[in-house]
Parts: sequence; C-alpha cells; structure tokens
Amino acid sequence: MEQIARNLTDAFNGFLTGYHFIIHDRDPLFTKLFSSILKSAGIKSIRLPRNSPNLNAYSERFVKSIKHECLNRMVIFSEPMLQHVVKEYMVHYHEDRNHQGIDSNIIKPNFENSEPRNQLGGLLKFYGRKAA
Repeated sequence: MEQIARNLTDAFNGFLTGYHFIIHDRDPLFTKLFSSILKSAGIKSIRLPRNSPNLNAYSERFVKSIKHECLNRMVIFSEPMLQHVVKEYMVHYHEDRNHQGIDSNIIKPNFENSEPRNQLGGLLKFYGRKAA
C-alpha cells in the first residue's frame, strides 16, 4: 500500500495530481502510513463512517454503468488509452446521459448543438433536439 500511495501522488503521472481529497472505506489496507504519505502530498484522506452501507451504492452504480456501457465493449491496450476512454465517458455521463435518480434529467445539459454526437467511435451516442 505504501507503493500505491506513492504512485497515486506521483507529481507527473499520479492519479491524484491536482486533487485535495480521497474518500475511502474502512478497509484495513488503508493504514496510517498510507494516510501519512497522502498527507505529505497535500491530500486529505477521508474515511467513510461506520455502518454506512448505502454510501457505496452511488459509486457502485457508476462503476456498473461505465463497465456495461463502455469498458466491456472495448479492447483497451494501454493505460493512456484507458484514461482517454474514461475521460470521454465522463463527458458523456455528465453532458449527454439522462439519470433516473434525478427524474431522467441530464447533470450538466449542453443543448447549444442539437446535432447528433458520437463519442468513442460511435459507442456513446447522443441525439439532441432543438428547444421549442
């Protein structure tokens, strides 16, 4: 876990570069040493409260969505390719995809362009319409 913490906080390729917080569960793998490495990089480690099973439901739903709608349909050859795919999916997830949890609305709607948009070679599609 020490090495993972160092990799996460690497100044050049670290996943947490530019972030200030990391939220994690109470797994014993997240030791005090892990938290101290993150703290030395300026990242605050926040542990989820005890007995809070529903807090993970949101992240689990997102993981299920990205796997079902995107990752299971692609062959990914490298980490940069994976990062590109996840970045494109996040744009689709926030700007094009409706969500049942918020009455089938879009999180950040962008209706300026009503032309159909394809992302990731047509894997992710959005068909907009002009407002009345």
